[in-house]
Amino acid sequence: MAAPGDRVVRTARLGALSITAFWLLLMGLLYLGFDAYEQRRLARYAAHSGADGELVIPRGPDGHFRVEGRVNGQAVSFLVDTGASSVTVSETFAERAALTGGRSVIFQTANGPLAGRVLRDVPVQAGHLALPGATVAVGLVGADTDTALLGQSFLSRYDIQILKSEMRLMPR
Repeated sequence: MAAPGDRVVRTARLGALSITAFWLLLMGLLYLGFDAYEQRRLARYAAHSGADGELVIPRGPDGHFRVEGRVNGQAVSFLVDTGASSVTVSETFAERAALTGGRSVIFQTANGPLAGRVLRDVPVQAGHLALPGATVAVGLVGADTDTALLGQSFLSRYDIQILKSEMRLMPR
């Protein structure tokens, strides 16, 4: 038979274990709830197909238009830049996407001249829209290596309509 002190110790341990389990369960449920909320919030900003085959890109909370895509088969997150002359990627991304060669150029940027290279006939896809041969510039600096600019070498092939909260790229 256990001494009364042993029962008190066992009860205290069980109580502490129960409290710990309760808080862990509560934190897990809160995490799942906030995660589901964040996923729904982000889904509002995902590009999608419109009724007539156009690509609808919602304006993000930062005011920019972003769309998932591919350059030479490699996944990338595009920042739509109607002022950029071409699709532009970083050297790190170019290595992963096997974008070799090209013509050496000096880009004139707001921060001064920047050495880079230009490749022609590179397959580019933004959302469900694909272009088998776009001009891609390699030399993007200061961005996440999985981010690229979607410029006019792709955009000029589509009619662009910008409304208050979305951009539409419509096949011609």
